[in-house]
Amino acid sequence: MTSRFTDDHIEAWREEGAVVVPEFFKSKEINGVVEDFQVIFPDRQAAAQPIDNKEKGDVGKTTLEQFKNFENIPFECSNSLNLISVHPYLIEFARQALKTNEVRLYQAQAWAKFTGEADFDQAFHCDFGNHTLTVPSRDECLNSITFIIYFTDVTEAHGPTHYVNRTDSDNCGGMKRFLKKREDLEYQKELIKFERSAAGPAGTLLAYGIDVFHRGTNLTKPNGYRYAMTSCFKKAGNDAIGYTAWPWHFNKPWHKIFEHATPEQLNCFGVPLPGDPFWTEQTISLAKLRYPKWDMSEYITKQ
Repeated sequence: MTSRFTDDHIEAWREEGAVVVPEFFKSKEINGVVEDFQVIFPDRQAAAQPIDNKEKGDVGKTTLEQFKNFENIPFECSNSLNLISVHPYLIEFARQALKTNEVRLYQAQAWAKFTGEADFDQAFHCDFGNHTLTVPSRDECLNSITFIIYFTDVTEAHGPTHYVNRTDSDNCGGMKRFLKKREDLEYQKELIKFERSAAGPAGTLLAYGIDVFHRGTNLTKPNGYRYAMTSCFKKAGNDAIGYTAWPWHFNKPWHKIFEHATPEQLNCFGVPLPGDPFWTEQTISLAKLRYPKWDMSEYITKQ
């Protein structure tokens, strides 16, 4: 298949920890996802003015209100949104970035933001805090890769993610300075000098690592909104990285994924591939009872 990213994108991610790929997704894919966002986050307010809770000189902070419209997959909607986090091109990007043929999806959420529902401005932070109990490795392949995908046009007035390249943050003291003093206002001010914006048209992809400083920014456009999806991958077998235990969400509509996903996509959730010793007559018959409309023909033929 013709790739939607280049070797330069992969190299930029490895060297600097972050890269933006505009228009990674196409209009047909975008339209289907937008329709699903409107299904799972219905009846939003028609118009609103932005909220700014900061005093002059303050930096932003993370609040629960910023995550009001933040939901784990799967969703009660079409397969457009349910499968976008395991799109074949995302899987391939993750494989190349992490230098492995086997990747696992360990976090995926739909995230809608609407002007006036919160002050979305955050301080710079890194995601390793809730993705691992240890710390980031200098070998980026031992960490993970996070994708944030915009499915609406995102200008500076629509709250794009801002990030700092690894080289720039290292020159300011890097991870050691951050861990020594989490509430270092002067460090925040220094990082702001180097921040870059991930703003872009619908379909834009931001790929970054768990050691990359980044922050959410406020929505300032009246009646503005932003539809985004997060998708995090790690190497299969990397038990140091984690976030979501998918079976814990067993009451969610998993049949919507099983009925439409390819074996490769299901494998990202930890479902064994066809031909794996796990698949026997017994396990196949039980799986068909759990997901009656799941087409297991490939699993059966390779048993």
